[in-house]
Amino acid sequence: MKIKYLGHAAFLITTEAGVRIITDPYAPNERIKLAAPSETADIVTMSHSHGDHSNIACVKGNPQGIMGYGRWNIKGVEIQGIPTFHDNADGKRAGTNTVYCFTADGLRVCHFGDLGHMLSDSQLIGLGKVDVLLTPMGGNYTMDAATATAIMSRLKPALTIPMHYRNSKVDYPVEGVEVFTKDKKNVIVSDSSEIEVQKDRLPKGEIVVLKPAL
Repeated sequence: MKIKYLGHAAFLITTEAGVRIITDPYAPNERIKLAAPSETADIVTMSHSHGDHSNIACVKGNPQGIMGYGRWNIKGVEIQGIPTFHDNADGKRAGTNTVYCFTADGLRVCHFGDLGHMLSDSQLIGLGKVDVLLTPMGGNYTMDAATATAIMSRLKPALTIPMHYRNSKVDYPVEGVEVFTKDKKNVIVSDSSEIEVQKDRLPKGEIVVLKPAL
């Protein structure tokens, strides 16, 4: 499986069978100075309806769009959508959010969207064994670095890839990735936007900061 960081909260996940999944495609705006994702995909998941997470129109290939919680099996990829909130006030400020977990190639990859709160014990159990965690950590609009760290510590994924943080092309009032990676071990800052993950060659608790492709 290949995981490519497009930017913001958007990833392109490509299975060994060639099934292509894009998560949370964004629409560029005055604060997102990245080019819009224009890759071809079979599946697009959108954690919520905000424009920086739901620009399915930019994706090529007539993909099947998914928004909201439930279970799907599309082209051999099992998808579980778990209902959560965009804030820590049960959605009263920013609404709902869906965490999507993908099972393919013997791996379970979970994309947290704009998760804004600590997960409950039952939610953590419901996620099951997570091999790859794609998590926001910038605070303000999502959970902060401390909460993301607490969830990562509970789930113990083999690989964590942070997203939804401030950088030279994303000018939202959120923290940079350094707030999350500071004082942590096994941190790799990659010059690449893509990483390959295999079931029999999983890392052991690594955090990899990928370079936005766009």
